[in-house]
Parts: sequence; structure tokens; C-alpha cells
Amino acid sequence: MKKFFFAIAIFIFLAISASCVKASAPIRILLVPGHDNAVWGAEYGNLKEAAMNLALASRIYDILKKDKRFEVYITRDKNGYTKEFVDYFANNQADVLAFKDDAKKKMQKEITDGTFVKKTNAPHNSVSEDVAIRLYGFNKWADENKIDAMIHVHFNDRPRPNVWTKGKEKGFVIYMPDSQFANSAKSVDLAKSVFAELHKKYITSTYEKEKGGLISDQKLIALGANGTLLSSVRSILIEYGYIYSLGNSTARQKKYDDMAKLTVVGIQNYFFK
Repeated sequence: MKKFFFAIAIFIFLAISASCVKASAPIRILLVPGHDNAVWGAEYGNLKEAAMNLALASRIYDILKKDKRFEVYITRDKNGYTKEFVDYFANNQADVLAFKDDAKKKMQKEITDGTFVKKTNAPHNSVSEDVAIRLYGFNKWADENKIDAMIHVHFNDRPRPNVWTKGKEKGFVIYMPDSQFANSAKSVDLAKSVFAELHKKYITSTYEKEKGGLISDQKLIALGANGTLLSSVRSILIEYGYIYSLGNSTARQKKYDDMAKLTVVGIQNYFFK
């Protein structure tokens, strides 16, 4: 009888240990600094958005990397796209294209059938086919690698007379997936958590189509357009401010540090608070 109870005790101990290991598995985060050195996005004077996105995303990466509760990935660093993603696109180009095309066909059928309702979105710049393929590739990689959250880092812009002219808009906005997408509910909660931290110090976008600072969107590939992200993959795109509104170099560096810290607190609060 004692042996029986001892065996039961061992079984319970192992079961509890296994559940604890599972519960303590690190949260997998993918950081996507928007654009790159070839297609750098917005521009103000000599300042390019791609460099700003990388500067901020790198700071978020460095902070999260120190928190052992997270396993952090980033799509590019100061040397360009990281080896992980260079290799992924080199070895999976045809699969990424098929992934994109199949998703578009499926979505078109759902729209035709009336099971998915198209909505008017805030205007965005169109992207080239190469950029679109890269973004769909990030989504495919995130699905396959059980990523818990994707954070797309951007700075905003509006049409201006020339790159040396400041615009009138200012403030940040967080884009999140439309409610009809499988990953919407979890993404919205993550967006709200990060929003709460950033809003402690920064105003929300004054652009009329971004007022309120939390905007649902169907078209942004980054958020899982055409249903390309699993329900488990939260994805948000943060426009941290307008490219011309961050001041001189010293002020920008301080804001990068500040924005990174607030973003990380928002992520930590969502997953652990």
C-alpha cells in the first residue's frame, strides 16, 4: 500500500512539474522595425524612417532580451535582415508566394459569400510586390514558429510640400486587426495595454482618421490581412509619432529610450500583470 501511495505521489509531482514547465515557457516576441535601407518609408530632411524604426525597435529588443520571461526575435539589425530571415526567404520563396496567393483567394471567396464584410480603413501608402511578399513572409514565419506577439515599429507621416517641411499632425496611434480576424481579440488587448503606457506621456494622433489612438484595420498585412495570422499570434503596428516631430538628435535618442521602456511595460503588463 505504501508503494502504491508513493507511486501516486511521484505521478502527481511529475504532472505538476510538467505543467509548471509549460507555464513558465518564455513568451515569444517578434519585433519588426518597419521598412529597410532599400525602401525606407517616410523622410524628413536627411532623416529616414527605416533608421528611426530600427533605433527604437533595437532598444525594445535590448530591454526584452534581459527579461528571461521572453524569447525575442527581430527581423533586421544594423547589418540588415538577420540571418534567420535571410535564410527563411531564400529557402521558402515559393511557399511564401503560395501562402499569400491562397490567403487572398480565400478572403475573396469569403467577401463574395458575405462571411467577411469589407470596411473603410484609414488611408495607407501602397506597398510594392516585393515589400508585400516580405510582410506575408513574416506572418508565415510567425505562424510556423508559434510567435505570441508581433510588434511592428513605425513613425508616421502625412503628405507635405517637400521633405524639409514639417506637417501639422502629431501624436501616436496603434493599429490592430479588424474584429473579423481570428487574432483580433488578443491583439486588441495587447494594443490597449501598450496604449495605456504610451498615453501616460504622449498624445494620440491629431490626424482625423486616427483620432482616439486605437484603430482597427483590415488592409495592413502586418496585422494579418487576408487572415494570414493564427488566432494565437497577436499583432499590433505602432506609429510612435510623426517623423518631423521628434526634435534634434539628442531629443530623439531620449524619446527612443522613453518609448521603448513604455512599450515594454505595456507588453509585460499584458502577459504577466
